[in-house]
Amino acid sequence: MTSTLSTARSLVAGAGRIVALTGAGISTDSGIPDFRGPQGLWTRDPGAEKMSNLQAYRSSREVRERTWQARLVHPGWDAVPNAAHYALERLSPTHIVTQNIDRLHQKAGSPPEQVLELHGTMFESVCLSCDDHRDMWSTLERVRAGEADPPCLMCGGILKSATVSFGQHLDQDLLRAARAAVSSGDLLLVAGSSLSVQPAASLVSVASRAGADVVICNGSETPYDSMATAVVRGPLAESLPALVRSRN
Repeated sequence: MTSTLSTARSLVAGAGRIVALTGAGISTDSGIPDFRGPQGLWTRDPGAEKMSNLQAYRSSREVRERTWQARLVHPGWDAVPNAAHYALERLSPTHIVTQNIDRLHQKAGSPPEQVLELHGTMFESVCLSCDDHRDMWSTLERVRAGEADPPCLMCGGILKSATVSFGQHLDQDLLRAARAAVSSGDLLLVAGSSLSVQPAASLVSVASRAGADVVICNGSETPYDSMATAVVRGPLAESLPALVRSRN
């Protein structure tokens, strides 16, 4: 942690309305690897990035079959919240805007209605043709039973997880809700996001223009550090509990 921890604690202590923006870094201590870090999924296996590309997924049955096998063993199924998730729950932000698909904020006790899942959820499957949504477990049972690339039961279309892939538009209503949320806070607390993916990263600018202080807690530099009032480096399992204690 840097010397700005004391500044961050003062900002958190004095904020009336806190909004959080979280990324993959908050879940790494729960056993879910990030994508771009030194031990990230795409760092270790560059070919895995194709599984998150909508065009590659649509056009290649091989990519879809590989993706379904990866979904069967995704570490998110057995993951449990870590100290950073519980600290954020105790901080009681008005909203948590998350880039994560693992629902660990909800498992930690954050009210579901206050969590905006900007990039969707791994717990549902969706048809790319008719938009039929199903519980992911039922779809994975079909994969286990031998359907390597299970089609939609309603129209026969291509199924994928209800997550936002590269090349896929975010839900515009959800994005508007996220922008409204960060505009309404006194402080935006960014936790575990590299702030390299748009439009999620632009929420920092939205908050700053609305007059909110910005505190960025992340293990490495981000493109928005210069916009922050305070930047805290180090493990989130240490920095977020320290920020929570400043409210007590």
